[in-house]
Amino acid sequence: MRRFTHAGPYVNGDEKTPRDGGRISTHAVCTAIRDDIVSGTFPPGSRLTEEVLARRYGVSRVPVREALRTLASEGFVTTRRHAGACVAEPTEQEAADLLDVRSLLEPLGAARAAQRRTEAHLKVLRGLVRLGQERARGGRTSELRPLDDWFDETLAQASGSPSLAGLLTQLRLKIAWVYVPESPARPVAAWEACAALVDAVARGDAERARAVAAA
Repeated sequence: MRRFTHAGPYVNGDEKTPRDGGRISTHAVCTAIRDDIVSGTFPPGSRLTEEVLARRYGVSRVPVREALRTLASEGFVTTRRHAGACVAEPTEQEAADLLDVRSLLEPLGAARAAQRRTEAHLKVLRGLVRLGQERARGGRTSELRPLDDWFDETLAQASGSPSLAGLLTQLRLKIAWVYVPESPARPVAAWEACAALVDAVARGDAERARAVAAA
């Protein structure tokens, strides 16, 4: 299902300023704007003016301008002549393409993780599986999405490829933006699959990891 609802209207006076009054980097501004787009605070098609954004995040217009360029290259923002920057409005085909690309990249990332993971990665992945299984069995489904996101992020990092990890992270954010998040119909089974994936990664079985991720 496409996401056309949003978390709440943006109010010009709702400014986000650094707690310590210090400067905020362009990367941090980019992350903040992206998060507000993904959450629906800035709905598809809404204008993104440098002046308003600079006031909202407590920065000058320079990092905002650079952040908007980055977000445009990622597909979250579009620029229109005489209209400035706006939140992108993905088409149904573009939304479907995201899932197709994920079906290709996630198995590749899992296979790479089986070949390149470190013990630190395994420790985090096993801990997340344990927490996910406990919460799924206890019916605490509202707590599963952050764990699932953390699991996906760690698995991507375990691939040992910053480029691939970056693509997977950006893809995950875009899917969260375009599609209304849904909890797995069978959360216990979903985390059992995560456990099987971690087992394959731990054993260095790239083909098994690829197959589990593709299932």
